[in-house]
Amino acid sequence: MTTDPVKRLDVLKALGDNTRYAIYLEIARASRPLATAEIAETLGLHPNSVRPHLERMRDVGLLDQHTVNDGGVGRPHHRFSLASDAPSLGLEPPAAVSLAAMLLDVAAASGADNVDAREAGSGQGVRDAARYPASTDVLSALVGELDRMGFDPQVVADADADNVVTIGFAHCPFAESARANPEVVCGLHQGLIEGLVSARGGCRVTEFCTLVDREPCQVNLELV
Repeated sequence: MTTDPVKRLDVLKALGDNTRYAIYLEIARASRPLATAEIAETLGLHPNSVRPHLERMRDVGLLDQHTVNDGGVGRPHHRFSLASDAPSLGLEPPAAVSLAAMLLDVAAASGADNVDAREAGSGQGVRDAARYPASTDVLSALVGELDRMGFDPQVVADADADNVVTIGFAHCPFAESARANPEVVCGLHQGLIEGLVSARGGCRVTEFCTLVDREPCQVNLELV
């Protein structure tokens, strides 16, 4: 948090409003940047009443605003996350992120490679597939699981082929670990997706692009 007395006072004033404070906590707890509509729905507010609060917190340096263009009709929309130097207010980082960093150290010490990671991820993907009713199609189950994990999946259909779909990962909750060891971390992610779609059927992975290949990373699928 800034040590500038004037800026510090602006931050404290911004968080002094109960509604604004609730919005800030909701964003702080999230594993990915949140859209205005998501925040409004969770807190039972109208999006038009949430926007001024978001703008105020952004203006004093509490939030970062991300512009997202999903390729659809209309203007790009915005998502919000905590600024890098925003106060934590006692909220600790998600345990999963800390655990992932520790497990990555263990994997490196044991010599685990991409093949090991994909096998482990595949087993988890099969277990995750069972979370969804049989009536849920494979794409909905995959997108639901990726969203639950905080990857903010963005689905783009191929204009030239009805059965080809790309899912981009607008946010990676393990990005820091993935950059440090993409063989293992991205291998786990790839294996998880492969395991889930294999268990559900009706889809296959044709290409998985890691952070080494492109950013944001993505998976290409063929519906069968």
